Formats: sequence, C-alpha cells, structure tokens
Amino acid sequence: MADFSQFPVAQRWPAQNPEIIQLYSFPTPNGVKVSIMLEETGLPYEAHLVNITKNETWGPDFLALNPNGKIPAIIDPNGPGGKPLELFESGAILIYLAEKSGQLLSADPARRYQTIQWVMFQMASIGPMFGQLGFFHKFAGKDYEDKRPRDRYAAESKRVLGVLETRLERREWLMDEYSIADIACLGWVRAIVEFYGAADLVDYRSLKAVPAWLERGLARAAVQRGLDIPKRPE
Repeated sequence: MADFSQFPVAQRWPAQNPEIIQLYSFPTPNGVKVSIMLEETGLPYEAHLVNITKNETWGPDFLALNPNGKIPAIIDPNGPGGKPLELFESGAILIYLAEKSGQLLSADPARRYQTIQWVMFQMASIGPMFGQLGFFHKFAGKDYEDKRPRDRYAAESKRVLGVLETRLERREWLMDEYSIADIACLGWVRAIVEFYGAADLVDYRSLKAVPAWLERGLARAAVQRGLDIPKRPE
C-alpha cells in the first residue's frame, strides 16, 4: 500500500482508500474528462473536491502535486513499476488511464496517434478558445465595453466547431469507435452551449453532426455519472 504521507496534497485531502487512484478535481470541462474516463474504464478511484471557487489549487499542498495550480490531477498508488505516480494535465491523464486500463485508445500505432492528435486538438484549440469566450461572454469580460476580444474568441470557437463538424460528418465518433478523443471534447462542447450560453455566438444551431455527437455522448451512463464527480458544493 502506498505511503500517502509523502504527498502534501493527501494531508489536505486525506485518502480513505489509499490503495486506489486518487482524483483531485472539480466538475469543470477539464475536470470531468478524468472522472468520465474513470467511470468508463471501471478503474477504482476516490474523488476529492478541490474547490477552485475558493482558490484551493493555489495552496502549497495542491501546488506540490501540480505546480501549475490547475485541476484535475491524480495520484495512482500503483503506477508504473508498482510505484506511486503523480500526474497532472487532463490530456496526459487520459492517455495514462487508457494505457493502464487497455481501453478507449487503439493499440494500432496509426490509430493510436490519430486519436491522440484529436486529444491535442482539444487541449490546444477547443479548451483555450471556448474558455476565453466563456470569460468574455458570461463572466467578468461581459462588462467590457470593447467587444472585440469576445468577438475574436467567438469567431475562433465557431471555426473550431466547424473542424469538429467536418470530422463528424458520416461518423458517430471522432475515431472509428468511442475513445479518449470524444471524452476530451464532450464536456467543452456541452459547456459552450449549456454553461456559457454562447450557442448563438458560435452559430451552434446551424451544425448537424456536432449536436448529434454530443447527444450520443451525453446518453452514455458513464458520461452522466462523470459529469457530476466530484459533486459541486451546495
């Protein structure tokens, strides 16, 4: 059994089941990638709510796990070689969990790297653009008199959705089968419509393939469970 005393984050969020994966997260579009993945694979884990609304990621205990101060992060007490592994960055965690479980990432080298490229597309384009649009449309940025920043991110988010639309034409999933590429993107596309309320800004209702793909993804029981883990504070 792993000795969690070596991890400062475990002093702040004690492990009740230290023999299984520890997830430190909040149900944001980035956070739910990992909870959905864990639910899909069936890997045993324990979830800890790191409340980003109270800046809990910026304390020294969490920064010792992720020096970038962002959720999600994990500790796997049974990492490579049987040694504990600390890991942050949601894309890296998705790939790690796919390899650990042998699920949702093809073993075929070409398809494997094509799947990873769509995960990287989400990390580099979908997440940053949608997140900035959300800030300028829903949060503090909505009060800025100059609307050029909002419009710039709206235009780029619309373009990025067009890339997804083209990819998903005549496809059920981003690859031949449901994979970590879909898990990476689902929460963000859901957020742009439901949480950020920016559907009109990105002309979402003109799309056909993306909304159908989102509906298929949200119909998965593991996705529904993962979207609510850890539970938001009351």
